[in-house]
Amino acid sequence: MSASASRSAPEERLVNLVVALMATEQGLTKDTILSSVAGYRDQLEAGASKDALEKMFERDKENLRGLGVPIETIGNRTDPDDLREARYRVPTAEYSLPDDISFSPAEVALLNIAGSVWGSESLSTDARSGLRKIRALGIAVDEPIIGYAPRIRVRDASFPALQRAIEQSRVVTFTYLRPGEARPRERRIRPLALLEYEARWHVFGFDLNMDADRTFLLSRIVGDVTVTRAGFPAELREGAGERALAGLRQVAERQRALLEVHPGTEAALRLARRAEEAPQGIVVPYVDLHVFADELASYGPEVRVVAPDDLRAEVVRRLEATLSLHGGAV
Repeated sequence: MSASASRSAPEERLVNLVVALMATEQGLTKDTILSSVAGYRDQLEAGASKDALEKMFERDKENLRGLGVPIETIGNRTDPDDLREARYRVPTAEYSLPDDISFSPAEVALLNIAGSVWGSESLSTDARSGLRKIRALGIAVDEPIIGYAPRIRVRDASFPALQRAIEQSRVVTFTYLRPGEARPRERRIRPLALLEYEARWHVFGFDLNMDADRTFLLSRIVGDVTVTRAGFPAELREGAGERALAGLRQVAERQRALLEVHPGTEAALRLARRAEEAPQGIVVPYVDLHVFADELASYGPEVRVVAPDDLRAEVVRRLEATLSLHGGAV
């Protein structure tokens, strides 16, 4: 796979897809999209299989629809259920502001800055729709107002409470369920930083019960986060994010999986972004055994774990559980 293909960001591919679907009145077929739209085309030219790209396209469609982008499917007029030659488009009437609304360059710059911090759960549906329509105006901003606009992607219910506690330097409590444990345990920490690593949010802080720094996956927090009245010195937050990120990277360097992946598959496309070539396959660093096992199991027969043994066992266990759930013989 070429370097340009492996560096193609999913966000950039989604933007290219929206632009292409907005530029057509008749709609584009799936084959046209895969062979013409940047993000799919470069993967195809790098040897990705059509089946893997079709899976990627289906996921991209669902992601965009989840964000409120109105993707319309135009099927066969005589047989609407026949989607083999279906065409896709974004109706511009549902994606644009009224003609009598305009913005000055400064106003557009401010709206772009505001929009740069929104994530899939950080704004209301109406607000997300408004931002999409503002961007659809296509007004360029020549002079940036600030040099850096933070990007926040909120994907866990506990994120807002933890963010507020960090800003206020307040101790929090929450229940946390680790893999293999039957019941969640209560944690009491000084939250120092929120960080995203391997597309998952973590909170880094000082665990008052364990008397040590700890990093927790937000997806494993059970129930609500309670922000207590107990405070801590704000200076403890200084450099916390860098320390947490360095710690996660050290864990990933110690935990490296040797994988055999079928070329041109969805697994190959997704894993290549963080993989290193190896004589037998690829080597992928990972932080959490169970989270990575979940991901690898989702690829099914497209990937095989060569090492380590504990990761292979966890992936096999998930595949066997899925087979059993669907009535297959284990």
